[in-house]
Amino acid sequence: MIPVGYMAKNVSKIPDWLKVDNVTDIYSVSGCISQSFADYIKFWKHNGYWFFDNPDIIKRLCHDNGIDISDSTLFYYEVYEKQYDKCKRLWADFKPEPSFSTNVHIPEYKKLEGYDVVSFFVQTSPECSPLSCNNLAQNISVNQHCLLSTFEEAKSYLEFDKFDNSEPGPFRIFAVYSLPD
Repeated sequence: MIPVGYMAKNVSKIPDWLKVDNVTDIYSVSGCISQSFADYIKFWKHNGYWFFDNPDIIKRLCHDNGIDISDSTLFYYEVYEKQYDKCKRLWADFKPEPSFSTNVHIPEYKKLEGYDVVSFFVQTSPECSPLSCNNLAQNISVNQHCLLSTFEEAKSYLEFDKFDNSEPGPFRIFAVYSLPD
């Protein structure tokens, strides 16, 4: 897995339309339900993976722009080094955007919360997390945060067409970590 960075998110409780008994909240990488702390791209402080190299960059950006993140949850992400093209049924390499510096600081303490599958049709920032955004969690076993328990599950679900009736790919598999306060 490749370290790709950090994001502060406003974690949402499970929406009424997502009928999955064990899910309490959404820790998805995408911002469709649990949104990022701000429309951060316009500040151009993100790295080549469209996340942040360390939490201090997020805190400084928020301080300088009057953004309150006191109710946000800080996440750290790693991504599988290949993305899955469901049309071609193959795994392919991808790279960070080279015009942005990428120097991710790995956290000393992190808690693995699960794995998310995220669409990257435009190949920049995360687009959709079909487990929550497209309601696939109703037919795929997920944990209380609407994430998969293992990397192997995520990979096999992609390869065995469980994400075919969702957003266009390619898809990337993320390890989702929460950080202590």
